[in-house]
Amino acid sequence: MAAIKHRRTALERVEKFLSDTYFTDCNLRGRLFGDRCPPASLSCFQTRRRIPYQEAVAQQFGPAQVGESFGPTWETCWFKVELSIPSAWAGREVHFVWESDGEGMVWRDAQPVQGLTKEGEKTSYILTRSLKESEPHSLTLYVELACNGLFGAGKGSMIAPPDPDRRVTLSKAELVVFNRDVYELLVDLEILLDMAQLLGEENQRSFQALYTANQMVNVCDVTDPSTFPAARDLAAAIFSQRNGESQHTIHAMGHCHIDSAWLWPYEETIRKCARSWVTVVHLMEHNPELTFACSQAQQFQWVRSCYPGLYARIQHLAAKGQFIPVGGTWVEMDGNLPSGESMVRQFLQGQRFFQEQFGRICTEFWLPDTFGYSAQLPQLMRGSGIRRFLTQKLSWNLVNSFPHHTFFWEGIDGSQVLTHFPPGDSYGMQGRVAEVLKTVKNNKDKGRVNHSAFLFGFGDGGGGPTQKMLDRMKRMRDTDGLPRVQISTPDQLFSVLEKESSQLCTWVGELFLELHNGTYTTQAQIKKGNRECERILHDVEVLSSLAAAQDSAFQYPASQLQQLWRLLLLNQFHDVLPGSCIQLVVEDALQYYTEIRRAGAQLQEEAVQVLCRHLLQPQPCSTHSSLVLNTLAWERTEVIASPGPDGTETLALVTVPSMGYALVQEPFEPPQPVAVRKQEDGSITMENGVIAVCLDTMGRLTSLQLLDSGRESIPDGCYANQFALFDDVPLYWDAWDVMDYHLQTRKPVTTLLQPLEITLAGGLRGSVSFSLQVGKNSTLTQEIILDATCPYLRFLTQVEWKEAHKFLKVEFPVQVRSTNATYEIQFGHLQRPTHWNTSWDWARFEVWAHKWLDLSEHGFGVALLNDCKYGASAHRNVLSLSLLRAPKSPDATADIGHHQFTYAVMPHQGSFQEAGVIQQAYNLNFPLHVVPASRAQCPAWSAFSVSSPAVVLEAVKQAEDRPEAVVVRLYEAHGSTVTAWLQTPFPVKEAMLCDLLERPLAQGHLPLEQQGLRLSFTPFRVLSVLLVWSH
Repeated sequence: MAAIKHRRTALERVEKFLSDTYFTDCNLRGRLFGDRCPPASLSCFQTRRRIPYQEAVAQQFGPAQVGESFGPTWETCWFKVELSIPSAWAGREVHFVWESDGEGMVWRDAQPVQGLTKEGEKTSYILTRSLKESEPHSLTLYVELACNGLFGAGKGSMIAPPDPDRRVTLSKAELVVFNRDVYELLVDLEILLDMAQLLGEENQRSFQALYTANQMVNVCDVTDPSTFPAARDLAAAIFSQRNGESQHTIHAMGHCHIDSAWLWPYEETIRKCARSWVTVVHLMEHNPELTFACSQAQQFQWVRSCYPGLYARIQHLAAKGQFIPVGGTWVEMDGNLPSGESMVRQFLQGQRFFQEQFGRICTEFWLPDTFGYSAQLPQLMRGSGIRRFLTQKLSWNLVNSFPHHTFFWEGIDGSQVLTHFPPGDSYGMQGRVAEVLKTVKNNKDKGRVNHSAFLFGFGDGGGGPTQKMLDRMKRMRDTDGLPRVQISTPDQLFSVLEKESSQLCTWVGELFLELHNGTYTTQAQIKKGNRECERILHDVEVLSSLAAAQDSAFQYPASQLQQLWRLLLLNQFHDVLPGSCIQLVVEDALQYYTEIRRAGAQLQEEAVQVLCRHLLQPQPCSTHSSLVLNTLAWERTEVIASPGPDGTETLALVTVPSMGYALVQEPFEPPQPVAVRKQEDGSITMENGVIAVCLDTMGRLTSLQLLDSGRESIPDGCYANQFALFDDVPLYWDAWDVMDYHLQTRKPVTTLLQPLEITLAGGLRGSVSFSLQVGKNSTLTQEIILDATCPYLRFLTQVEWKEAHKFLKVEFPVQVRSTNATYEIQFGHLQRPTHWNTSWDWARFEVWAHKWLDLSEHGFGVALLNDCKYGASAHRNVLSLSLLRAPKSPDATADIGHHQFTYAVMPHQGSFQEAGVIQQAYNLNFPLHVVPASRAQCPAWSAFSVSSPAVVLEAVKQAEDRPEAVVVRLYEAHGSTVTAWLQTPFPVKEAMLCDLLERPLAQGHLPLEQQGLRLSFTPFRVLSVLLVWSH
C-alpha cells in the first residue's frame, strides 16, 4: 500500500536514523561499533623536545590512563600502547580508536603508519580488516602526541595567541569491532539525504532520493545485518542511474594544504607533513585510484631528511602517478612582497628539487592560499616551465566578486597562463553533495568550460583526505541529478581545459586580493630582514662571481649560497613574510635572517679579498685609502662615510663605475656644497644645487623645490613628511586586515618632544633632526639628510613603538595632478588609480609596492623611495607610506619595540623613467661597500655594464650546473621596446639565452660582437644570459 509521505517528517526520520546524538540506542549510527576492549597496558613519557622514534622508545615510560590531561602547549607525550585482541573477534574488522585534543601519530614496527587528529576526522587506525587466527593477537603500538591541535593552541579563538598552559586530554584509547556493513549503509543514506534536501522540492530527483532513503529505513532492521543488503540494493539503484552527456565533470584530487608555519612553529610543520602524508600513503594502499596533489619542495625535503622510510614510499607512489608534486616552488610564498629575483629562486630551487627527486618538473603553479598575485608572475611561471596556475584565494574578496573561475591571466609583459579557481571556492572539500552542487552552480564560466577542480582533504594545519570522503565521491561518480565526479589529476584537468579554452576571457594585470592588506606592513622586522637579506645574497653572488671570473682558484660558495637562499625562501612563506604568524615563528624567522646576515658578511669578505687582493695587501710605505665597491650595473656618484685610521668617519664624494670598484683618496669638493640655514622662525632650509627644502620645527616639509626649474612640489598650506596615526581595529583577521574605515580615524602626529635642530651644517652632507611623541606611549626620532649631488632627501627614522591597534603612516601631499600612480613591482612597475570612482578602485585603498612609488604629470613628478617598507597608497595628490601596525593576534607582541628605517622623497623633471627614479631607489637599497685599502692609485674597474638606462642588470650568479659559466639576469624596466648592449672585460667563450631554470633556449645563441652582446627587450621582459668564460 502506498503510504502518505510528508516531506518534512520523511526527511527528519532519515536524519534521526543517522544521528549520533538522538536515538543511538535503536538507530543505525549506534551500530557502527560492536564490542570494545581497553588496551592491555598504557604508559607514557613526556618531553619538551620533538625527538626521533629511536630516542623516544628508549625512555622510561610511566603509567597513564584514559581521561588524563597532558601538556602544557608544544610539549610531546609518547605513549606505549600494548594491545591484546580477544580471540572471539575472529573474522571481524578491528580498529584501534584514539581520541584526544592533540595531534597524534601511530608508530608500528618503528615506522609511522597513521596520523590521528579528531579535528581531521581521523580517530582510528585499522589493525585488521578481518581477524585471522594466523595474525598476531598481541601487539605494541607507540603514539606520539603533540600537545597542540590541528590549528595550534589559540587561547579562546583560533587566531588568538597560543595559550601556553593548554593541556590536551586523552578521551579514548581502545580496541573496537568496526561494522563495515553499517558504515557503507550510513554513507549511502547520507548521500541520499543530502540529495533529497539540496536538490529542492521542485526537483523530481530530490523526491526519488527521499523516498528511496525512507524505504531503506523500512527494510533495515538494525539488529539483523542480513536485512542490510536489500537496503543497499535500493541505494545502488539510485546511484546507478546515469547522467546525460552534457553534465558538468568535477575533477576530484586529494589535497592537504599545510602552512609551512602559521599558528605553530616550523618544527611542528615537519611532523604535520609526516602525519598527513603517511595517512595518504595508507589510504592509497586500499584505494589505488586515489590521487594526491602536494606542493612545497621544502616540505618534501623535511620529510626526506626526518622520515626516510615514508619518503621512499612517497617516491614510489609518485612514480605511479598517485602522489603528485605540484607548484614548482620551494614554498607557497607570498605573491606580492618577495623581489623578482626571490620569485625566480622559488621556482629555480623548487623545480630543480622536483626534477632531482621525482624525475620531472611541475607543470602547474599552485598557490591556493596566498594574499594576492603579482602581475609579473605569469612571465616567471612561463620562464620556469609552467603554463598553468591554480588558486582560489580571490574568492575571499571583501568588495568585488571576481568575474571568472577559468580564464587566461596576462602579466605586465604580455605572458599568459591558463588559470583555474576551483568554483567551490575552497581547497578543503570533504566530498559532500552540497560542495559538488556549489561547484557547478557557482562556476562563473558556464557555457565556456564544463570541467572544474575539486580539492578534497582537511587543510591549513594538515590532515588531508579521509576514507569517508572517497566513499562519498564513489557514490557520486555518475549519478543523475549530480555532476559527474571523477578522481583526476591536475594534468588531466588542465589538459581538458586547454582543449575547451577557445571561449575563455583574459584578465590583464595583478590579481589583487581585496582583503588582508595589513600584511604589507605587519611585523616590520620580518619585512626589513627580507629586504636586507635579498640585498646581501645579491651582493655576495655578484662579488663571488667576479672573484671566480678573476681567479680560477677561487671556489664559488655554491652550496652555502643554496642553503642561505633556502632559508630566505622559507621565510617568504605566505604566513611568515606577511607577518600573520605567532611569536614563536617570528623568533625563528628573525633567527634565520641573523644567520643569513652573518654568513653573508663572511662570504662577501672572502670574495672581496680575492677580487681586490692587489689593493688590500699592506704595501711598504702604503698610504691609507678606501676601496669602494658598487654591485649595481650603472655608474654612481655618492657621498660615502669611510672609517679613518683614528676610528673617526670621514665623508668623501666618490664616483664608482658600473658593477666595479674605485679607490678614494682626497675628498674632492662637490661642485655645489650642501648649505643648511636656520631661519628666525625656527624653520630650517637645506639645499645642494639640485633640490632646496624648507622644514618647519616639527620636521615637516613646507617647500620642496627642484632648483633647475624652480618647480615647487608641495601645495600651498600643506605639509609633507606629515605623520598620521589611525585606529586599526579590523573585523576579525587582526594581523591580516586593515579595513577601509580606518581612514575615517586619521589623527596627525603633532606632539613635539625635541624641535628641529641642525646636526650637520653642510659641505658634503647636511642634516637636521627632531623628535615627536606618537600616540600615547611611542616616540619617533628622525634625521633628515641631504647629500651633495643627491636628487633626493632622505629620512632616517627611529621609532620606539608601544601602541595597540594603531597604524602609523607618513604622508606627502604633492603638487601633481594624475589619475594614476605608479608602483614598483617585481622586474617592473604598474599603475593604480588615485581616485575611488568604482568599487574596484576604492577596494585598493591600501596597496603594496617595492622600492618606490611615483605620482607624475607630464614633465614633472614626485617619487617616494624606501629601504624596507611595502604598504603604500596614493589618493588624489597624497602619497603615503605605511610604516607600522600594532595587531594583537596571533602575536600579542607584534611590532612592539625599536624600529629603524629610511625613506626618501625625490622630485623630478620629466618622467620617472627619464629622471632615473628606478636607479635611485636601487641606490638607496644597495649601499656602496667601503673597504680600507693600502694602495694610493689604481684605475677604476668595471665588470659589467649595460648601454641602456631602460635595462636593469638584476643578478649575476654562477650557473647551477656549469661552474665555468655565469648567469646574468636583466629586465626592461621602463615599459619600452629597446635594444641594449651587455659589456664585460672578461673573455667570453660562448653566450646564449636561457630560461629561469637555466636551460638554454632554442635559437638562443648570441653572437659575440665588438660592442658586447646585443640583447632585444620588449616592455618588462626578463632575459637570462648564460656566459661561458674562456679560461
